[in-house]
Amino acid sequence: MNQANSNTKFHSCFCPCPRGLEAALAEEMGEIAQQPGSSLRVFQQVPGGVHCSGSMADIYRLNLHSRIASRVLLRLNQGGYKNENDIYDITLDTRWEDWFEVDNNLRVDVTAIKAPIKSLEYITLKIKDAVCDRFRDQCGRRPSVDTRNPDVRIAAFLDATSYTLYLDTSGEALFKRGWREQKGDAPLRENLAAGLLRTSGWKPDMPLFDPMCGSGTILIEAAQIQAGIPPGARRRFGFEKLRNFSASQWQEIKGSVKPRPLPAQPVIFGSDISGDMVEMTRHNLRQAGIPFEVPLKQIEAQEVKAPCDAPGIILTNPPYGERIGVRGDARLESDDLAQQFYNSFGSTLKQRFAGWQIFLFTADLGLPKMLRLKESRKTPFFNGALECRLFRFDMVAGSNRKTPPPAAAQ
Repeated sequence: MNQANSNTKFHSCFCPCPRGLEAALAEEMGEIAQQPGSSLRVFQQVPGGVHCSGSMADIYRLNLHSRIASRVLLRLNQGGYKNENDIYDITLDTRWEDWFEVDNNLRVDVTAIKAPIKSLEYITLKIKDAVCDRFRDQCGRRPSVDTRNPDVRIAAFLDATSYTLYLDTSGEALFKRGWREQKGDAPLRENLAAGLLRTSGWKPDMPLFDPMCGSGTILIEAAQIQAGIPPGARRRFGFEKLRNFSASQWQEIKGSVKPRPLPAQPVIFGSDISGDMVEMTRHNLRQAGIPFEVPLKQIEAQEVKAPCDAPGIILTNPPYGERIGVRGDARLESDDLAQQFYNSFGSTLKQRFAGWQIFLFTADLGLPKMLRLKESRKTPFFNGALECRLFRFDMVAGSNRKTPPPAAAQ
């Protein structure tokens, strides 16, 4: 396969994402497909991702622009199997030499669902052996394996009867945007934060406030969207190591990115109880290339007030379980302390955020009861293996029952 043919050919791909964000990813991919020159076609959603097809240029665009996908996997081969030997044969029959050189080192990752196999480690070894044997047969040498910093990542998926081989065109997972140097305690993954923003219905001209911003992931995703900065603008990708990589085409795609006009007044705001977290957020905003100031304050969540006159959206990932720190760095020692904090925060929302839509992402399914609020919607998501909910609360204007206490100095 020469470079011209592989770059104009249509390829079947699969874009995995956090569970619960499949519809949001499909919507985002549909928007990417509208870009000039795109031939991307978006197909069905399945649990954990979205199928699509397109040219290598479309694969470049997906990696650069998708905020929600975890990876862009290019399908190379597929077949039925009954045992480990079938998996070896299908892998050996795949034209790896069309995609990378024997001097590239590689890594193999295997995922299986309801597969009748005893050991994923053994299957991984069989796949590595088949790839290396293919190169030995073709050119007399075997590529080396590097699980830490591979040039090429191969992804294999097995279900009960079928086996699919993918080339990972992303390299590092796409939620690694390339700007994060410091992490808070249990930071939200960037692609999950982007999916929550899309699910909330937030648009770049709408006020957005995160009163428990931590290291600033939600704020940075929103600020990059507002500025028109692609999520992949500050990182490298696996496709840059492939034989068919077109540097000129890649530069053309990156060069076509246009910044968005910024609003005259800030519409993105954040706060946190921890001064260290506020400083970390400021640092991360700079690292992420945000060309404007996001107003940040150190204040307890139950003491905040609306940061602007127009109602907007609160989107936050409140602390829960071992991560909760109600007072500075103090750890939660009793359910009563959490109840007290959330009761107070719920009162603040009712008294000071009339007309706002509140979105709280949490693994604590009893959160509405502690807030003493009735959710208008709850959307199931997974943060890794952790089952979570995105609760929506509508703060109806004119429903305040009492005059709020004087706002604390901010």
